[in-house]
Amino acid sequence: MKKVLTLTAFAFTTILFAQTETKSKKNDVPDVVKKAFQKDYPSQPAKWEKENGGYEAEFKMNGSEASAVYDKNGHKKEFEIEIKASELPNAASDYLKKNYPIAKIKEAAKITDDKNTVTYEAEIKIKGKSNDVLFDANGKFIKINKED
Repeated sequence: MKKVLTLTAFAFTTILFAQTETKSKKNDVPDVVKKAFQKDYPSQPAKWEKENGGYEAEFKMNGSEASAVYDKNGHKKEFEIEIKASELPNAASDYLKKNYPIAKIKEAAKITDDKNTVTYEAEIKIKGKSNDVLFDANGKFIKINKED
C-alpha cells in the first residue's frame, strides 16, 4: 500500500510540474514586452504566443480581432486588425476575383509594420487549404503564402 501511495504521489507531482513548466514557457513574456503592450493598448487583456523570435499579443479592438507583434526588447514590429472583405482595396478584390474566381475570402486584415507601411491580407481556400494572399496599400499583389 505504501508503494502505491508513493507512486501515486510521484505521478501526481510529475504531472503538476509538467503542466506548470509548459505554462511558464508558453507565457514567458518579458516584462519590457508586456509594458510596451500596456502602453500601446491600455487595459486590453491579451493572449500571448511566441512568434518568429518575438511575442504576439492577440486581443480585441473595437469588436475586431487584432494582434501586435513585439521583439524581445519591446519594440512593436507589426499591428494587424481584422477588416471586412469589402474593406480591401478595389485592386485587391479585382485580383482575387480574376485569379481565384471560386475562392471565398475567409478573413481579411490590415497590417501596419513598424515603418508605417500598410499591407493587406486575404485568407482564401485553394484546394481545401488556407492561403494568405498579400497586397500592398494600393491593392497590388505581393505574394501568396501557401499552406504546406
